[in-house]
Amino acid sequence: MPIPSGAIVAYFSMEICLEQAIPTYSGGLGVLAGDTLRAAADLEVPMIAVTLLHRKGYFTQTLDPDGQQHEAPVTWNPENVLKAEKARASVEIAGRRVEIRAFRYDVRGAGGHVVPVYLLDTNLEENSEWDRTLTDCLYGGDMHYRLCQEVVLGMGGAALLEAMGYADRAQYHINEGHAALLTLTLLEREMAGQAPRDITEADLERVRRRCIFTTHTPVPAGHDRFDVFETKSVLGDARWQMLVDARIIEDNTLNMTHLALRLSRYVNGVAMRHREISQGMFPDYPIDSITNGVHATTWTAQSFQELFDKRIPEWRRDNQYLRYAIDIPLEEILDAHAATKAALFTEVHHRTGVKLDPAVLTIGFARRATPYKRADLIFSDIKRLAAIAERSGRIQLLFGGKAHPRDEGGKTLIKQIFAAAASLPSSVHVVYIENYEMDIAHLMTAGVDLWLNNPTKPLEASGTSGMKAALNGVPSYSVLDGWWVEGCIDGVTGWSIGAARSDEGEEIADLYVKLERVILPLFYGLPFSWAKVMRNSIALNGSFFNTQRMVGQYVHNAYFPPKDQRTIPVAAAENAKEDVQSAWAGVQ
Repeated sequence: MPIPSGAIVAYFSMEICLEQAIPTYSGGLGVLAGDTLRAAADLEVPMIAVTLLHRKGYFTQTLDPDGQQHEAPVTWNPENVLKAEKARASVEIAGRRVEIRAFRYDVRGAGGHVVPVYLLDTNLEENSEWDRTLTDCLYGGDMHYRLCQEVVLGMGGAALLEAMGYADRAQYHINEGHAALLTLTLLEREMAGQAPRDITEADLERVRRRCIFTTHTPVPAGHDRFDVFETKSVLGDARWQMLVDARIIEDNTLNMTHLALRLSRYVNGVAMRHREISQGMFPDYPIDSITNGVHATTWTAQSFQELFDKRIPEWRRDNQYLRYAIDIPLEEILDAHAATKAALFTEVHHRTGVKLDPAVLTIGFARRATPYKRADLIFSDIKRLAAIAERSGRIQLLFGGKAHPRDEGGKTLIKQIFAAAASLPSSVHVVYIENYEMDIAHLMTAGVDLWLNNPTKPLEASGTSGMKAALNGVPSYSVLDGWWVEGCIDGVTGWSIGAARSDEGEEIADLYVKLERVILPLFYGLPFSWAKVMRNSIALNGSFFNTQRMVGQYVHNAYFPPKDQRTIPVAAAENAKEDVQSAWAGVQ
């Protein structure tokens, strides 16, 4: 698809995972953002990105012997890692002028193309002591702090790009609703000093032409809402009136998702099923789907990179060539995996002192620790799990993941895993890796034998950890939600847990039955049949669920489509909104 000369895409995200030494991410959303930029650089898409600096990062997690999580700020010095930009901007927050500068990080593609990332910082002498902290903590503070941060990201980011000369030729990709206030800045430019009550549909349409919005979650906590008092306090009466007159405000509440939906020409969910759910939640807006992916060369382990370079030398340039992994000899798949498993176990021993057995089926589960992810589902019946391991073969379970500091349910979940581990016999060995970060994620997604994922349906928008595993020949064992609806061919690329509409009890029963009767006998009794599933995971899922394909779809369908038109509305999944509400109610 030809890209218009001079065009540029400005990608806004509250968090972006650039590298482990730069702690500007908390989990899946940030990792996806980083992978998106890496693919855009490889494909030479004219893109720039805006995020916040997060001087104190997310947090460093430590776990005591009972699994109680303790948090500490991340310590890093941006001035030693990044280059400060000369351009400055400012925003008005609660009647105060807040100055903003940016640091730059260059994402360099395989061919040398650069996607610059601008990390916004308010830690300047001109600002008040409190305002200097606004870009310190990712997802920290109260709702007032959160709204002030989102002003800095959306409105401050838009102002900075104007100061740098990008504004007239940029279109804006809003990656989740945190940056939605950039649309308010664009609307103010369109109004050019006119009274808010003069806003016309044509004014709104001119803003829409510049904006693309990706929604990432049906979970309520992922959709920021601010009441009238908070919004007026931070934005001021005039901007509140502009939002009212633009028909953004509902029930005296500023909903960032609604703001982005109302002022974007293209909206997408991040998987086929997620599109259906989102369409049910927001029936007034046409919503498309572009299924997430992962950056193949970033997440493929060294041993598999060497194998692909030998057997499929075109794979780096064009990830679709991974389809031809279907012809790689099974012995070579097993040898490459043995190397990744050894590297993982070495790191686990280094971090924990625990020695794992490479001959034992090792199951990985690494997610943000929060109740709807159900990390403890496999421990629903401890006695049955132990009996399965005694009869069909030993199991090693490797966990990782942080709970948000204010998520008491997530913290309790970690403690429950520790308690389960202490009650199980030696045939089921459980290890929890603290402070799950990018480096250990590389090793875990490649080095385990099976990737487990069992969130409450339909609260998984996409998920990407199983995609990373697939690139390394690790099959998934997952409920039919998110990306796995598209990636699962039972017994071929992995295994489903339950059916599309099964309840939790049915999923628990199916989890144990397939583990005992299918997965363990295959792993221990038919290693080459297991290797075929590994190979299929690479050829069928690794070749598709990558950001090279994903960014190509954004370029063709969202950024530079053949015709400037909105997505044709589609029928929502039956009872989709009710599905979300009932699922969420079940994990409160």
